[in-house]
Amino acid sequence: MMNCIRYALPILLSTSVLACTQQTPQPDRVDTLSQQDRLAELDSVIPSLMDSGSVTGLSIAIVNDSGIAWAKGFGVRSVETGEPVDENSVFEAASLSKPVFAYAVLQLVDEGLLDLDRPIVEYWDYDYVEDERFRLITPRMILSHTPGFPNWRPRGGELTINFDPGSEFSYSGEGFVYLQMAVMDITDQTLQELVAQRVFEPLGMTSSGYIWESRFEERVAMPHDDEGSVGRKYRPRAGRGNATASLHTTASDFARFIHAAMQGELLSDTLALAYLTPQVEVDTGLTWGLGIGLQDNEYGRGFWHWGDNTGYKAYTLAYPERGVGMVWFTNSENGQMILEGLLAATVGGEHPAAEWLGYEQYNAPTRLTRAALWRTIEARGVKAAIEEYYDLKRSSPAEAFDEYVLNSLGYNLLGEERFGEAIDIFKLNVDEYPDAWNPYDSLGEAFMRAGQLEAAIVYYEKSLELNPDNTNGRAMLARIKEQLRSGS
Repeated sequence: MMNCIRYALPILLSTSVLACTQQTPQPDRVDTLSQQDRLAELDSVIPSLMDSGSVTGLSIAIVNDSGIAWAKGFGVRSVETGEPVDENSVFEAASLSKPVFAYAVLQLVDEGLLDLDRPIVEYWDYDYVEDERFRLITPRMILSHTPGFPNWRPRGGELTINFDPGSEFSYSGEGFVYLQMAVMDITDQTLQELVAQRVFEPLGMTSSGYIWESRFEERVAMPHDDEGSVGRKYRPRAGRGNATASLHTTASDFARFIHAAMQGELLSDTLALAYLTPQVEVDTGLTWGLGIGLQDNEYGRGFWHWGDNTGYKAYTLAYPERGVGMVWFTNSENGQMILEGLLAATVGGEHPAAEWLGYEQYNAPTRLTRAALWRTIEARGVKAAIEEYYDLKRSSPAEAFDEYVLNSLGYNLLGEERFGEAIDIFKLNVDEYPDAWNPYDSLGEAFMRAGQLEAAIVYYEKSLELNPDNTNGRAMLARIKEQLRSGS
């Protein structure tokens, strides 16, 4: 017997789900809506969400078993030109680059050029890390984020292995870079050539590339910061493609990839299944497949991934058994602030992945607190904002405060090189959250940037005392001490 599920504000384009709804009518108003009515609701819901979250532009595509069911753009590609976003606008896909690359890697496995469980050094014998455990790392470990690498090595620091490869999950862009370099050596192809041959061309993804192409220029969505100002656009040159984050694509093109992954196209049955099979547990209801996140909820198993580059945010989610999937791209630093609203508007239900990511939403009490304090800083200065902080804390619910409220204000001030004011805010954060390591790390950075190196050492050391795994803090501390020793 099919279990019928009621949705909050859904776009249900799977024939099996629609059939279920028709067989067992629900009193909920949503269940009586036609597909056209549901799509019409998105036409008003999405702009409202974008306005609430200060999101500049958004492009979205929804797929079903037959292919792209609906695609549309909202907002503008640039506030300076006012040119509208549509489904063919070109965005940075950010980390949505990874599942596409992974799909090409699995084709290499199908072709016998790579074995998922054979150490990469047996294909590309290069001393990549000063830790002999790297010789145990396999493609499966990379694709499932279990090689032991951090996401990124500390700026100016060395890459390390933080746990035995294969033993636990830790999201790592460094791992994908390592695998990219290996497969480029194995195939004697650039990243662009590799993925174009195995994914873009077979799927008709004619507006996608890991490097910049001049033809993208007339359709590019420019990045915008959290204040809505246009930022600098990175255009990766030939030979500079990065499997972790440099994919440029459109909502329509990426929807073609989603549809292929839902159907298992281009892969053997064995690897199509493996792509969406849990390899490692991440959190409650969350696992990771071979290059893609997996979530289990009342709708069954879905695959998902998110993207987060400066000025660009993205998300994709699909339920293959239900025959529904979607992708959206935004050209705004605020893009993930409307993630939960977009999920509610398109598929509804519970989303362990969104909870795990932990992005502050546009209507979060903490965001409202931060906005109020920033307005006070700009109008009356940091001293007045600190007084207001205590007033708000006496009169507001506890959920309106966490360590990131003050931390983000401090970094706003650091970004404007208002070092003394930033230090005052970070000091308040340390006082408020004395057992949290990150406020100490941030205060250490503020003192370092202000040239007060001895004070920076004190707070970096406290941060490391609370969190010995703070590799960035360790690297900064070593750099400061070396600077003091050399007198530079």
